[in-house]
Amino acid sequence: MPTLAGAAPAKPAVAAVPAAPAIPRQADGKPDFSGIWQVLGEADYDLEPHAGRRDAPPGPGVVEGGRIPYTAEALERRASNFATRAKDDPRLKCWVLGVPRGVYYPAPFQVFQRAQDLTLVHQFGNQVRTIHTDGSDHPQEKHQEFWLGDSRGQWEGDTLVVDVTDFNEETWLDRAGNFHGPDLHVVERWTFVDPNTISYSATLDEPGIYTRPWTINVLLHRRRDKGFQLIEDYCYALEYEQFYPHKDGQ
Repeated sequence: MPTLAGAAPAKPAVAAVPAAPAIPRQADGKPDFSGIWQVLGEADYDLEPHAGRRDAPPGPGVVEGGRIPYTAEALERRASNFATRAKDDPRLKCWVLGVPRGVYYPAPFQVFQRAQDLTLVHQFGNQVRTIHTDGSDHPQEKHQEFWLGDSRGQWEGDTLVVDVTDFNEETWLDRAGNFHGPDLHVVERWTFVDPNTISYSATLDEPGIYTRPWTINVLLHRRRDKGFQLIEDYCYALEYEQFYPHKDGQ
């Protein structure tokens, strides 16, 4: 249709962009990660890209750049771990999975969140981890060698950034023998993608084990099955019959 002389041409219609779904928030406005979460993927079998093998399905890997940057000496130890993984994986000894492995282990975990902290309760082995968000620092006493390290979080916008130190070296990073030492430093980033998905990354640094810092990226999915709850999956770190004697039938 012709326009009147001097009249501005009509502007083309612009399609409305749907608003991003609102993420859960606490009373103070911070993102609320409360809920039950689980990773879908093969990260716990091997963080690096790998073909299928008898004890693991194939997987694309979750390490930025593909490979963990081990030193030459550490690479030899990883190869030794891989060779003995069927008996030496700490998971098989019922030990705590550690950080960050507990997050991408293929079992659900539940987050309870308050203004001052988050508590992560894992289905496997009853692992319980606290992330302090009250502004407190790591303990002044160093080298305490905690199984889960010491976690101190702060908010950068809607991202929870967690600094984790003071590990022992008893845990592995996956079933393939990837490992760390007692001087491991982990920085996690937790960010909502949508109300039911969290983007999780962990950057690991430890001179002498790795030649540079390196990063893992996975997605956590909210378990929304009706009535879903954690099931106790506790195994015994000691030989049951020897250390937990009981009468027949009891």
